[in-house]
Amino acid sequence: MALNLKNRSILAVADLTTEEVKYLLNLAKKLKEEKITKHKHNNKNIAIIMQKTSTRTRSAFEVASMNLGIGTTYISGSDSQMGVKESMEDTAKVMGRFYDGIAFRGFKHEDVETLANHAGIPVWNALTDKWHPTQMFADYLTVLENFKTTKVKFVFFGDCKNNMGNSLAVMAAHMGAHFVGCAPKSYWPAEDVIATANQIAKKTGAKIEFTEDPMIGSKDADVIYTDIWVSMGEPIDVWKKRIHDLQPYRVDKKIMNNAKKSAIFMHCLPSYHDLNTDVAKQINKQFKIKEFEVTDEVFRSKQSKVFQEAENRMHTIKAIIDATI
Repeated sequence: MALNLKNRSILAVADLTTEEVKYLLNLAKKLKEEKITKHKHNNKNIAIIMQKTSTRTRSAFEVASMNLGIGTTYISGSDSQMGVKESMEDTAKVMGRFYDGIAFRGFKHEDVETLANHAGIPVWNALTDKWHPTQMFADYLTVLENFKTTKVKFVFFGDCKNNMGNSLAVMAAHMGAHFVGCAPKSYWPAEDVIATANQIAKKTGAKIEFTEDPMIGSKDADVIYTDIWVSMGEPIDVWKKRIHDLQPYRVDKKIMNNAKKSAIFMHCLPSYHDLNTDVAKQINKQFKIKEFEVTDEVFRSKQSKVFQEAENRMHTIKAIIDATI
């Protein structure tokens, strides 16, 4: 059954009903299978505002929009006066008169909420400090393609209290999955996030758990998932603490072997699995580690579905735009 999501903003999976989440996921699957999308939204335009740079998210929004016949304007953090000389509220009111939708990737979740409250057009959260909803649809389209179901044991290793940990716990609840966050207790999500996930889980049959033991967490898992430990721009003392705290949660062959034989590895990217980036070289020089959140062996293995997952960013973002613009 088609749901009416027209003119809806997508700020967090916690804001959506399970029915709406499933509808968007099924629409993404349909659009990917069709391969060619008619320019059904000709003469519409969206703004892609990115205070934080991105490869996959920007590309996904631009290609998806082009497939739908939509024009795009890319605005980086240095390309506007937003939040500097002009308030987020005033920016929203102006851009709502120019565009038919806004994708926002930034720092404070309150900023994307302000845009959505005042723009009068759909606003899509492309990542904030608390939530990353567009990534969730790509992740579970990948799960669906590999297992033909979303009711899987899904284990996330690393900082479970960041935007990815928060979003994955709530998305798993919608999907009826068995979610396990594996991290030191100080890295578990805030109580309100866990409460939201558990409330949804009561209706879907999902199970939400957290553990500090990597072997207990990964036992018989279908999906092993991780993310980088520290975002760019954070001070070096944060790097030092995260590396110390999270090294025991690096995804390696031992972890993968403890999961099911059919298990897959996923990562939202970018990944510091080798020393082929300037950032990884810099960290290696200071902290003497060559592999970070995942070993190169696992990242490049046949179990790794990270590039299938990356491609699905475009298909799922296309579905979100199509359903809401």
